[in-house]
Amino acid sequence: MARRSEISIQPGQVLTRLAGAEAEALAKAWLNVFGRQPAPAMSQYMWHVFSYGSYPSVALETAQRAFAECGSPEYVVLSNERKQAIVTDQKPSSCSLSDYYVFPKNLAWTMAITHEDGWLGPFFAKHPEFSKLNETNLRSLRKAEEAAEARRKGYW
Repeated sequence: MARRSEISIQPGQVLTRLAGAEAEALAKAWLNVFGRQPAPAMSQYMWHVFSYGSYPSVALETAQRAFAECGSPEYVVLSNERKQAIVTDQKPSSCSLSDYYVFPKNLAWTMAITHEDGWLGPFFAKHPEFSKLNETNLRSLRKAEEAAEARRKGYW
């Protein structure tokens, strides 16, 4: 049996690798937020929930701008096959996968990168409770940045 290539991203470091049931649980959580209204071909590509308009999203350059504006102390990168995922410390700008999803652990938002980049996707979508969840993420990010700065200055 061929071994699946591990996900690699840039920039940042991989904090955790998830496979099998853990990755499938992440995919199920993602689908519980963004995939409640099925779309054609969703079993092949989860991002079709956006391309068919089953969940509100923005695409292309608008999606890239929205993604750039969101932050989190950690990011999940989930493979479209739902078989592997990683948690990373920086928002990835590139990945070894052709179809994948980036989101914070609380699913405040998601960025769906597609192999149809520039034609169908990328797509960016917000959780129904985006404002509250994103503020939590940004607060956590600020605290992590303050702690890193304190360490750099030798405070602890």
